Amino acid sequence: MHRLRRLRRTPALRESLAETRLRPEQLVQGHFVVEGTGVDAPLDAMPGVSRQSVDRLVETVRADLDLGVRAVLLFGVYEHKDDHASAATKRGNCVAHAVEELRKACGEDLTIVTDVCLCGATDHGHCGVLRHGYVQNDESLPLLAEMALSHARAGADVVAPSDMMDGRVAAIRARLDEVGFANTAILAYSSKFASAFYGPFREAADSAPKSGDRRSYQLDFRNAREALRESLVDEEEGADMLMVKPAMSYLDVIAAVRESTLLPLAAYNVSGEYSMVKAAAARGWVDEARIVPEILGSMARAGADWILTYHAREALGEGWIA
Repeated sequence: MHRLRRLRRTPALRESLAETRLRPEQLVQGHFVVEGTGVDAPLDAMPGVSRQSVDRLVETVRADLDLGVRAVLLFGVYEHKDDHASAATKRGNCVAHAVEELRKACGEDLTIVTDVCLCGATDHGHCGVLRHGYVQNDESLPLLAEMALSHARAGADVVAPSDMMDGRVAAIRARLDEVGFANTAILAYSSKFASAFYGPFREAADSAPKSGDRRSYQLDFRNAREALRESLVDEEEGADMLMVKPAMSYLDVIAAVRESTLLPLAAYNVSGEYSMVKAAAARGWVDEARIVPEILGSMARAGADWILTYHAREALGEGWIA
């Protein structure tokens, strides 16, 4: 008889033989940045997450840094919205301001990643310029490049285009290099699916489309080969890192991308995934302290190097991940 249980007999033995190890340095905490001062508005759909003005954000991130959260992903929540997302592309926008202040407060101890997408600043809620009910790909690229440049000028380490326009990685890379930001890295939301898991995020970022949906530019959840092709094209265009979003229902895609590239790979544990765990834990249906490491560990096991998650603070602060 093969007695495989011998190597699972004690906690020490199991720990010493664990094949996948989730490290604090792999976790990236998401934040929502608003204009103004003194703002800390909790989100009903995402317990433990708030919209924050820059002053309060700096306090939160410095406290998180003490817990071991060494990377953040910033999303802008814009008051002014128009058809060309001018609030997101102008110099000194709320995300750029947040980057500047976080850099002053945390120096190079913190890795700052910024989301690059127009949806939160457009009056129609789509991720690019909208004409006649259709998002215009090529017309959107210069705006995305300017948004990324505003973040790079402020001191972002990584800009992360999430719009899913064709050619946006090449356009951003060319613009950054042209102005002297060749060292700013690009994390491409490469395999980003049109997913029902984004609901709580769209409330948090005030970015839901006012009409239609995003299926003409985000990936069909049925298509793994197309997702892989998107990732390889982004690598060819100059992406430094790739991402699969969402993560939990797309572990097969994470594994496929991992097998096909040498670039670092990120998995995004998105808002709906987070909120489902929170809702179930609040009702005593799951043990959050056990299920969160299992979920995040599955993403690392599939091949993710970075895991973007709203659980990072709690996972490290409560000792769920050491």
